[in-house]
Amino acid sequence: MNNVKKQFSIRDLENLSGIKAHTIRIWEKRYNLLQPERTDTNIRTYSLSSLQKLLNVTLLYNNGQKISKIAKIPEGEIAYVVREIVAKHSHESHAINAFKLAMINFDQTMFFNTYNALLGENSFREIFKETFVPLLNELGLLWQTDTISPAHEHFISSLIKQKILLNTEKLQHLSPVKNDKVFVAFLPDNEIHEIGLLYVNYEILLKGYKCIYLGPTIPIENLEDILKYFDNVHFISYFTVFPEKDRVNKYLQDFDELVSNYHNPNLWLLGRQTRYIDEASQPAYCKTFSSIDNLVNQL
Repeated sequence: MNNVKKQFSIRDLENLSGIKAHTIRIWEKRYNLLQPERTDTNIRTYSLSSLQKLLNVTLLYNNGQKISKIAKIPEGEIAYVVREIVAKHSHESHAINAFKLAMINFDQTMFFNTYNALLGENSFREIFKETFVPLLNELGLLWQTDTISPAHEHFISSLIKQKILLNTEKLQHLSPVKNDKVFVAFLPDNEIHEIGLLYVNYEILLKGYKCIYLGPTIPIENLEDILKYFDNVHFISYFTVFPEKDRVNKYLQDFDELVSNYHNPNLWLLGRQTRYIDEASQPAYCKTFSSIDNLVNQL
């Protein structure tokens, strides 16, 4: 049985489209834009086709068309008008909406078709930065508001990981052309949010460096082995959830002790948990970056 989500609340529509619930109600009343069903307790519910329509309407509205004009477009022609807008402008908004629908329905085919359409006119780097990053930024909110479940988040994240790995593999058979640094990418113990680090690994390889990718949830003592093989190591990590805020500075102290006998330690950090680092006690060799782009510019 295909147990996809078929009914949505007005709050779900707000979270997925970015259009306020109050505005959606006005559009319903004034322009008959959507036709919600109602539960026995008189609560609005919306079908998957209503969500699709609202996402298309949102794209047109965000591209400068008045809602009064959009409402006059025949039901069967909205998708064609959207395609015209997409052809003239950017694919990003349309693609993000398509990826959201693929996620809601656990629809791999829709994901791959949308990705391949983007790839026809964009590089992988452009797709990641202009489409996947905004999409990923929305996932946290959608999950927190119960619009999507953890299963939805894992589904879409896994597909994005596949694309990063596929493009990374194309670079891995090439010998490094820069030897002044060796990068070691890892996530701290219990940290499993890997997409950002996977993409950083891709960018490092693209720049021609060697990168040893260790992956998620690496105990700090395991890093010591790497130091025995290289004398120009730059460790890179992403602190998304772990270490917890009251453990971040202790983690850096433990790292400092680990590399105390190493003559040239380097630690580059990304992620929201870095905001809890005490700059006064931060080791001089430790650098924090507010974005992947900022880090890549340092390569």
